[in-house]
Amino acid sequence: MTKESFTIHDLPLSERPRERLQKYGAEALSAQEILAVILGRGVAGESVMVTGQRLLSQFGTLKGIAGASVEELSQIKGIGLAKAAQIKAAFELANRLDGYSETGKKPVVKTPEDVVALLKGRLKDKKKEYFVVLLLDTRNQLIKASEVSVGSLDASIVHPREVFKEAIAGSAASVILAHNHPSGDPTASEDDISLTKRLAEAGEIMGIDVLDHVIIGDDNFLSLKREGLF
Repeated sequence: MTKESFTIHDLPLSERPRERLQKYGAEALSAQEILAVILGRGVAGESVMVTGQRLLSQFGTLKGIAGASVEELSQIKGIGLAKAAQIKAAFELANRLDGYSETGKKPVVKTPEDVVALLKGRLKDKKKEYFVVLLLDTRNQLIKASEVSVGSLDASIVHPREVFKEAIAGSAASVILAHNHPSGDPTASEDDISLTKRLAEAGEIMGIDVLDHVIIGDDNFLSLKREGLF
C-alpha cells in the first residue's frame, strides 16, 4: 500500500479518530486526530490524518493553526475554503467558552479582571486589534459584548458614533471599552489614551458612562481607569 493510496478506511475501526473519540472521549485523541475529526475526510487517495499532520507541520502548533487566516489555511493541500472555515469556526467556539456563564445568568462586570475573564478567550492570539464595547445595565450586568472595530496590526480606528449607536440600541446605562494588543504588551499608547478621553466625553454628553478601557495582552492587562489615564 503506497502513501498516496492510503485513506482513513485502511485503518482498523479501533484506530480511526471518530471511533476512538466515541469510545474513549475527545481528551484521548491527539491533536492530529482531533483535526481529522473536524475535517471529516481527506482528499482523493489520501487519509484525513495526513491532512491533519500537514496542518501541524506547516503551522507548527495548534496555536499556529488557530492564528492562521482562512486564506492561509486554504493553501494547504486537502484544505479548501470550506474546510478552512470549519477549522476557524472550531477554534472560535473554543475561544468563546472563556467567560461564558454556565447558569445562563447575565454576568456582572465591575472590575478589569471581570473584563479580562469575559474577553480574553475571544481576543487571545488575534493578529489584529479588535475593539469591543461591553454594554451594561444599571446593575452592571452584561447586556451584550459588541465588536465595533477590527484594526490593523498596530492601530484600531473607532468613532464615537459607532460605539454609542450600539449602546443606545442596547439601552445601556454604561459601557466598558476593551481591545487587545497583538504585540502582547498592554501598555496604553497615546492614541489609546486620547481615544478613551474622547469617548468618555461623548458618553458624558449622551448620559452613558464610560467606566473603563481595558487593554488585553498575552498574559496581562491594563486598566486605563485604574492607572488614572482618563
